[in-house]
Amino acid sequence: MSIRWRLTLFNALAIGLILLVLGLVLFFLLRSALLSDVEDTVRNRAVTAARTVESGDALSQEDTEQLTLDGVFVIVRDEQGRVLTQTVNLSTEGEATDPVWREALDASEPVSGTAELSSEAPDYVRAVPVDPPSGPASVVEAGKSYGDAEETLEVFGTVLAAGIATAFLLSIAGAYFLARTALRPVDAVVSSAREITESDLGRRLPVANRKDEIGRLATTFNGLLSRLEAAFARREETLARQRRFAADASHELRTPLTSIRVYAGMLKGWALDDPQTARESVAAIDRESARMQTLVEALLALTRGDEGAPLDVGRHDLAQVAEEAVEAARTAAKGKVSVEYTGARRIEATFDRDRVRQVASILLDNAVKYTPEGGNVAVRVEEEDGRAALEVSDNGIGMAEDQMPLVFERFHRADPSRTESGAGLGLSIARQIAESHGGEIRVRSRIGEGSTFTLFLPRRG
Repeated sequence: MSIRWRLTLFNALAIGLILLVLGLVLFFLLRSALLSDVEDTVRNRAVTAARTVESGDALSQEDTEQLTLDGVFVIVRDEQGRVLTQTVNLSTEGEATDPVWREALDASEPVSGTAELSSEAPDYVRAVPVDPPSGPASVVEAGKSYGDAEETLEVFGTVLAAGIATAFLLSIAGAYFLARTALRPVDAVVSSAREITESDLGRRLPVANRKDEIGRLATTFNGLLSRLEAAFARREETLARQRRFAADASHELRTPLTSIRVYAGMLKGWALDDPQTARESVAAIDRESARMQTLVEALLALTRGDEGAPLDVGRHDLAQVAEEAVEAARTAAKGKVSVEYTGARRIEATFDRDRVRQVASILLDNAVKYTPEGGNVAVRVEEEDGRAALEVSDNGIGMAEDQMPLVFERFHRADPSRTESGAGLGLSIARQIAESHGGEIRVRSRIGEGSTFTLFLPRRG
C-alpha cells in the first residue's frame, strides 16, 4: 500500500474515531437530559398533587389541567389500590404491572419506578403516600411516558449516525486530498530523479519549500548531485589528462627509442666493421638513453606528485637554497651566461628542502637555456605579502602573452624547434611541487626582453 493511502486511512480512521466518540458522548448527554427532564417534571407534579390531596381539597378541573401539562397524568388511589381519581385511561394490565404505589405505601415515603400505565408506555411513575384529613385517598401517582424522549433520541440518533457517516466519508476525501497535496513534491522529486542520468548530472530536483522535510530532503539531494557532478567532472578531467599524458609520453619516448633502435640495427648489421661509425652509433645510443632516462625520471616525479607523495617539511632558509641552486647553475653554464644571486641573506619558511631546491634548479635551468650567450640571469629571495618569494629573472628570448598560461602544461615547450632542450615537463613538476606546499608560481614575460618566474611559499606551511 502506498504512503498516500496509508496516510489517508490513518487520518480517516483517526477522524472517524473522534467523530464516533463525540457522537456517543452527545447522544448519551442528550438522552440523560431528556430522561432527567421527564423525571424532574413527574416528581414536581407528584409533589404538587400530593399537597393538594393532603390539604383535604379535591383536585379541581383547573388543578388537573395544570398538573397534566406536557403529557403528565395523575392517579389517586386508596389503600387497596383502587383508583379514586385518574387523568389517564388505565388498562387492567397497566394496573397489574404497577407495583410503585404499593412500594410507596409500604415504605411510607415517595418511590419512583417504571410502569406501563398509558398507551405510550413505558412510563416514569412517582408515587407519594398521603394522609388527607378525610377521605380514602392514600397514595398519589404522577407519571409521564418516555415515548417522546425516545422518539427524539431516535431521530437524533439517526441524524447523528448519518452525520458521522457523511463526515467520515468527507474525512476520507479530505485526508486523501491532504495526503496528495503533501506528497505532490515527492512525486515531482521522484519524476525529476528518474530523468537524471550519468550524462545529465547538471539537473536538479525541484524544491517547493526549503523549510519543510521534503524541501530539506530535496536540497540535500541536490547537494549530493552537485558533489557527484563535480566528482564526475574531476574524473573526466583526470581521464582526459591521463590520456593526453600517455599520448604525449608515448610521443616523447618514441623519438629516442627509434634512434636507439636505428643505431643498434646499424651496429648489428655493418657498423661494427667501421670503427668511426661504431663510435658515433654508441655515442648516439648513449645520448638518447640519457635523454630517455631524464624523461622517465620526470614522468615518475609527476606521477609521484599526482599520487600525493608525502613531503619532508621543516623550517629552512630559502635564501640558502637559492644560493646553492645558483652555484650549481653557474657551474653548468660554464661562463656562457652570468648567473648571480641578489636579495635577502635569510628568509625562513616551512617547506621540503629537496623539493624546493628542485624547483629552483628547474627555473634556473630554463632561464639559462633560453638566454643567449652573454646574457644575465638574476635570482632574488625576499618576503612579499607575508610569503617567501624566490624570483628568477633573465634577459632571454621571452615569450608571447598567449604562451604564458601554457608554459606549465606538460610537454609544452616555449620554443618547439629546440627539441634537444628537454621534454617540457620541468615547469609542470615545479608547479606541482609549489602547489603541494600551498604555494604557487607566477610568470611575467615579454618577447625579446626576457622572463621572470616567481615561486611563492607560505612562511608557515
